[in-house]
Amino acid sequence: MNDSIGDLAFLPLGGTGEIGMNFNLYRCDERWLAVDCGIGFGGAELPEVDIMVADPSFIAERRDRLLGLVITHAHEDHLGAVAWLWPQLKCPVYATPFAAAVLRRKLGEAHLLNQVKLHVIPPGGVIELKPFSLRFIRMAHSIPESQALAITTPYGVLLHTGDWKFDPTPLIGPPTDEAALAALGNAGVLAMICDSTNAMVEGHSGSEAEVRQSLGALIRGLSGRVAVTCFASNVARFESIALAGQDCGRSVALVGRSLRNIEAAARECGYLAGLPAFLREDDVDDVPDDNLLMLTTGSQGEPRSALARIAQDNHPRVALGEGDTVVFSSRVIPGNERAITAVQDALVRRGVRLMTDDDHLVHVSGHPARDELRRLYRLVKPRYAVPVHGEWRHLTAHAELAREAGAEPVLLEDGDVLNLAPGRVQVVDSAPTGRLVVDGNRLVPLGGGVMAARKRMLFNGVAVASLAVDAAGRLLGRPRLSAPGLFELDDPETDRITGEMAASLADLPISLRRDDTALTEAARAALRRALGKRLQKRPLVEVHVLRVP
Repeated sequence: MNDSIGDLAFLPLGGTGEIGMNFNLYRCDERWLAVDCGIGFGGAELPEVDIMVADPSFIAERRDRLLGLVITHAHEDHLGAVAWLWPQLKCPVYATPFAAAVLRRKLGEAHLLNQVKLHVIPPGGVIELKPFSLRFIRMAHSIPESQALAITTPYGVLLHTGDWKFDPTPLIGPPTDEAALAALGNAGVLAMICDSTNAMVEGHSGSEAEVRQSLGALIRGLSGRVAVTCFASNVARFESIALAGQDCGRSVALVGRSLRNIEAAARECGYLAGLPAFLREDDVDDVPDDNLLMLTTGSQGEPRSALARIAQDNHPRVALGEGDTVVFSSRVIPGNERAITAVQDALVRRGVRLMTDDDHLVHVSGHPARDELRRLYRLVKPRYAVPVHGEWRHLTAHAELAREAGAEPVLLEDGDVLNLAPGRVQVVDSAPTGRLVVDGNRLVPLGGGVMAARKRMLFNGVAVASLAVDAAGRLLGRPRLSAPGLFELDDPETDRITGEMAASLADLPISLRRDDTALTEAARAALRRALGKRLQKRPLVEVHVLRVP
């Protein structure tokens, strides 16, 4: 794709047509601006994957024209990939104090803190990156300091909303700055690139203050140990749970690393100032059960989270059982249903009482429902609407609402290049996109051989055979077979399979048996045949040939 002089364009590389992994680009007069850089999760569709990030190759090839990366807020799906992808971007990063505090910890863990130029911008602040002039607009959300981004260019003004809602009482931080949005709308907005997460939900998302009141009443009526799990980044909920515990005479403990990291970032920025220090995991056994409230990680059933380990009774310090209660103060992210159900079933098996948002007011969304979207369109009055941050059904519902509100919707998916000016607003090109999997301390392509093999092993198993041959290619002893996930260690079937494999190799011509490459491939084929005949499966097969002089 050729960059053009004298135009304005929008290009999502992640987060459009999917939930999570938000990574957006704007181009103006050959210069690029990145907005957000988040992670996504594999879920039930990709069981071989834990965390994914968008492939940045397209913009990495143009990083000499990349002016900066602006972070709208500190949720993982908006900043969690910065430490992974910045080495390919090498650009300045701009964030509010809270997002910067969270990001510093991630960059420190990745040994990048001294390399990244991290600029701290106050909420409502201005960033000049010519030809872009950027201004933050305060938006309520389920995390402190969420900001929309008003982007002024020579070709018009854009509004990138980030994640937001209208909440008159967000508890931590101010409500959404409706006056700034109205002023922007009165001046004229070319296009609004807007959150679509709850575009299918009628009504209003609800207020965080309502949850605080409900949690206080709920916890007051409980006995035994009480654990509440929520999104670690929801600092207002964090505070509500702690205040509810204090009001009920319960000491409050944090259980889970991500909660402690968010607490540290929040206190660094002046949040949670009215709360005393929380207990640590080591302290919980010193508190009577009826006087203990724990905040735990694991609201989405993450297998390595504190709550998942407690449910399986293998947490080193914390246990729950008969007479205790776990409150899920969160929504179910699509794709996590099975994992959450597994944790909940394990807790119930241990005699734990569950409370969720299905039957109690313990959660409200941080994203706008349809009434809030309508209100935003009345304030901003954009000529064009670009739904992002959602799967296709969310984007379509948002587009219909935008059309009713008087804006012309444009539906995109990752990789579409949307021309915004001059001329007609339409998709004019496409950019290569992809997903990279976080695999330990490295990134590997989702569509590459490593993950394909991982998936095949997950469903079909793996079989590894070893054999020794002399210089003429004659077998020395019997091949050995290791097939975890296919056979037990002492299964006699493995001897029959290696016997068939040895017989097949004995029939090979001498010339072929003297060629290591040809012999190895023939051995693989023989092993595949033998396994396929007995198992009706096609496991990943590998053969190691040792030639003994």
